[in-house]
Amino acid sequence: MKSNLFPLLKTEQLILRQITVDDLENIFKGLSHPKVIQFYGISYDSLEATKEQLIWYRNLESNGTGIWWAVCSKDGNNFYGAGGLNDLDTKHQKAEIGLWLLPEYWGKGIMIEVMPLICNYGFEILGLHRIEGFVDTKNQKCKKGLAKLNFKYEGTMIDCEINNGNFISLDMYALINKEN
Repeated sequence: MKSNLFPLLKTEQLILRQITVDDLENIFKGLSHPKVIQFYGISYDSLEATKEQLIWYRNLESNGTGIWWAVCSKDGNNFYGAGGLNDLDTKHQKAEIGLWLLPEYWGKGIMIEVMPLICNYGFEILGLHRIEGFVDTKNQKCKKGLAKLNFKYEGTMIDCEINNGNFISLDMYALINKEN
């Protein structure tokens, strides 16, 4: 995880590359957008405050607790969102997966294309056995996407977090690496 070379992941349509300071405005655009933050546990009200998120992304890799990528068009000209693994637990060989996209890119199959790249990285490079996804019970689109990716629903944690001043329940999904 503490390599000098940040892993670049690719599909025919997308690249996942290291998040940089140049992404700050797009990260703010996403993590201040009402549709994105409705089901996402983090939001920012200024560009300056959003710098905290850049620090979080960098700290994941430097302290070995995860890795997040900028999700971009193949040519790198369009920033779609960010995704990755956090809460990496090497002892128990598991991590939590996360992804957010700018609303103009919803419904275009990006989640279905990006998530397998992240999972494969977790299983093949990080040696994970389990990748978990925690989803607001009201986020039907995300739950449908996880089901398409063969994540299995494992249960609901009732009133376990606060979002926008209200308790929310989270559905837990997991993908198990059968080869590990």
